[in-house]
Parts: sequence; C-alpha cells; structure tokens
Amino acid sequence: MKKKALVLSLLILFSCSSNTIYKAPEDLIPKDTMVSLITDMIIATSSKNVKNKNLQRKINYMPFVYDQYKIDSTRFIKSNIYYMSKIDEYQVIFEEVKRKLTVLLEKYKKRKDSLKKKKISIEDKIKLKEHTLEKGFSKDKFLKQRKRATPIKKKMPLKIVKE
Repeated sequence: MKKKALVLSLLILFSCSSNTIYKAPEDLIPKDTMVSLITDMIIATSSKNVKNKNLQRKINYMPFVYDQYKIDSTRFIKSNIYYMSKIDEYQVIFEEVKRKLTVLLEKYKKRKDSLKKKKISIEDKIKLKEHTLEKGFSKDKFLKQRKRATPIKKKMPLKIVKE
C-alpha cells in the first residue's frame, strides 16, 4: 500500500512539472520591441497615481502605449506567453528592461537636480542686477544677504474685543 502511494505521488509530481514551449505566433513581437514595450508599460502603470497636467489621477495610459507600438492587447498577450515559455529569453528581456529603467531614472534625477540649482525667481534676478550695478556685489553675496533678510513669519495671537 505504501509503495502504491509512493509511486502515485511520484507520478503526480513528475507529471505536473512540464516545460511546455509554445510555438511562435504569426504576429510575434520582436525582442527589442518587446523590451521597449514592457518598459513603456511599466512607466504607464506606475504613472497611474501621479497627477498629470490637468491635475487628474487614475488615468489608464495603456491604450496610448498600444497605439504607440501599433499593436493590440491580444498580440501582446500571445507574444508574452511565448516568451514566458522560453524563460531564458524572457529573463534577458527583463534584464534589458531593468537596465533601461535605471538609465531613465538616472537621467531624470540629474535633470531634477539641475532644475533645483537653477531655482532663482525673476524678481531675484532683477534685484541681483540692480545690486551688482549699484554696489558691485557678486551673485553669492546677494544670495547670502537675501537669506539673512527674509523675515520669519510668526503667528500673531488673536485679540478678543468685548463690547
């Protein structure tokens, strides 16, 4: 009885682990396009909770990605299933996607840092030009003087007037 149970459990165990490789669909998306497509899909999915120019959230950007690559969702699903059946190729695709996302992240971090450095208002620029003409101040001296001169806003207590 124990031998039958052991044989049955081994049979079930080995029959469940199959490496089925599907044949390539007729309209298979090439690997390089698949990398770009998945990269854009990840960006579109992650931007769902970020406000756009119209201050709207929860917008589905996936149809725009499909339109950009001129494919439909069924073609993507078929290609994705094919590449998933070939796990080595699928892993290479996702390593390339990860590399591209890292490059994009570094690019936008540098851009954000450079914008922070350039954050001087128009009024400050006008005052800076006036000061440099009048007193011969440098830009650094002006900014230091401006920081010292900014008043601290304090909350004033409300006075109750009785009549």
